[in-house]
Amino acid sequence: MAMKTYAEMTAELEQLAAHNDRLISSLRSARTQIVELKADLERVGDPPNSYATFLRRCEGTTIDVLHNGRRLRVATAAQLDLEALTPGAELRLNEALAAIEAVPAADAGNVVTVLESLADERVIVAVAPDDNRLLRRAGGLGSEPLHPGDHVLVDLRAQLVLERIERAEITDLVLEQVPEVTFEQIGGLGPQIEAIRDAVELPFLQQDLYRTYGLRPPQGVLLYGPPGCGKTMIAKAVAHELVLRSAEVRGISTEEALANSAFLNVKGPELLNKYVGETERSIRLVFERAREKAAADHPVVIFFDEMEALFRTRGTGLSSDVETTIVPQLLAEIDGVEGLDNVIVIGASNREDMIDPAILRPGRLDVKIRVRRPDAQAAREILGLYLDDQVPVREDREALLDLAVQEIYAEDPSTAFVRIDFSDGSHETLHFHDVVSGATLRNIVDRAKKLAVKDQIATGEVGVGAAHLHAAIRAEFEENEDMPASGQAEDWARVSGLGGRRRIEAIVPLTARDLSSEEERTA
Repeated sequence: MAMKTYAEMTAELEQLAAHNDRLISSLRSARTQIVELKADLERVGDPPNSYATFLRRCEGTTIDVLHNGRRLRVATAAQLDLEALTPGAELRLNEALAAIEAVPAADAGNVVTVLESLADERVIVAVAPDDNRLLRRAGGLGSEPLHPGDHVLVDLRAQLVLERIERAEITDLVLEQVPEVTFEQIGGLGPQIEAIRDAVELPFLQQDLYRTYGLRPPQGVLLYGPPGCGKTMIAKAVAHELVLRSAEVRGISTEEALANSAFLNVKGPELLNKYVGETERSIRLVFERAREKAAADHPVVIFFDEMEALFRTRGTGLSSDVETTIVPQLLAEIDGVEGLDNVIVIGASNREDMIDPAILRPGRLDVKIRVRRPDAQAAREILGLYLDDQVPVREDREALLDLAVQEIYAEDPSTAFVRIDFSDGSHETLHFHDVVSGATLRNIVDRAKKLAVKDQIATGEVGVGAAHLHAAIRAEFEENEDMPASGQAEDWARVSGLGGRRRIEAIVPLTARDLSSEEERTA
């Protein structure tokens, strides 16, 4: 037998070494798989953990928990911080039902309505129409105030109130920040501003003097009149002025007063809710929030815009007559045993005749201020607010204001809107100035400014001129000449502020020929 050569032996050794490496690799892979299988077996073999709600601490290191609907007293692991546990906390239990870890609490569950918050930290809630429960506050809720009507997250099995749920739809209805509107920004309403300052500011700032004379501060004020004439701006300015005067009287900074005061701006149409009882609950919530803010002697204004939408005369509803429950709710809040100290209610309405008379009786909205359409002098003041010395002009500013007022308040065929015939045979012609409002005057100035901007881009000439104001006035007139878009005399009379005689017909619109024919017949 021939001896193997060195080369053959070397090749055979290399093959054996490669085979050995493969075996080693296979063994290592098998070992890894065995380790993983063992770990899987251990995980599968682990007993299940359960969860419980912490109720209270007991003697030593034991605690009371709610576990699967049962109340248990369990041991605790050494690593569990007992001092940090508060009622409602979620705990993980091991197979021996010992608490070993605190876990994040659930953020979902039953949402119910608060009926009453008791002094001993317990809360009465309405779970269903005929199911009221007495629950305890969870530790995470702390001392947060809960008011009737608030919505809260609860754990009914643990009998705990966990969290107050902010209702976004209510928050959106209420603007709590005091507006940055001053009386200096309101033109042409001097008598109305003086009247509301006497009604609101004087009783608040001179409380001792009022008590000396036995005077009772008004509970509320109604601002009524045609739309766009400054009712909302007056209410906002009242709130702002109250804050400034309050800061002076109390000797605190304006910033502190602004932080603690509130302007609750409630929009009537948006507060109406299709669900029975929701609107009434919202009204309760508004007044609760007002009382809470006013508790520290800071002024709070509750402003109901478009008041006739919410508080119509009872029995006049078109569908469900919701006013039969909403009106009494407002009256209950104003007349209730909980006073409205430092709270003033201001309502605004274009149709004061539609508001339930009970709301307008003395002791409620007992101060009524009519906001009229601006006359020529008031219009000039309003125009001057928007065409002030910060706006570049081409001619004398005072002359431009005089020109604008003269054109707006002219009574000729070109400015005639409508003739209203009365049952006694007389008639009255309404002109452009009869339907002008503060909003209209601002629109006129804004139109003129835009025309001036376009003119400057085209020609390079700077400033608002008489031609721009004339074009703006004519454009505003043409845009409004069909308002309201019907021939009803009542509609036109309401827009213009006419009252008194019985109206029977309206002709919309009048033209120059119509007026000429009428003048000839009259002559």
